[in-house]
Amino acid sequence: PGPADPYAPIDPYAGAQPPPGQPVPGYASPGYPPPGYAPPGYPPQYPGYGYPPQPKTNGMAIAALVLALVGFASCITAPVGAILGHVAQKQIRLTGEGGEGMAKAAIIIGWILTGLLVLLIIFYVVVIVLAITTGASSDSGY
Repeated sequence: PGPADPYAPIDPYAGAQPPPGQPVPGYASPGYPPPGYAPPGYPPQYPGYGYPPQPKTNGMAIAALVLALVGFASCITAPVGAILGHVAQKQIRLTGEGGEGMAKAAIIIGWILTGLLVLLIIFYVVVIVLAITTGASSDSGY
């Protein structure tokens, strides 16, 4: 028979062992653990799994959105919510926190409600001025 194939798999149940000093095929050099295992004395390293943790949400973005939404009922808090949304966006850019969507929503909702409030105030002022001017001219005959 010819020489033994050095790359042939070794049957662990056959009792055949390589000669002393020869590396076992499939394993690292003597004294080192097999591939995929940590060296002795080191804790096992587990592969990461799942998604990375979400960044902390900026508290000012939450407050801005709440104030902007409360502006639907009160209209007074809407501009405050919009301004806080701008401040929250700047903080988020600097710190890398989450909540950018909330801050943007607070800005949009806050400024839209503020614009509607300004239009409503202008409408009331015009109606009051018209009522005073037409009321004064019609009452002049008495």
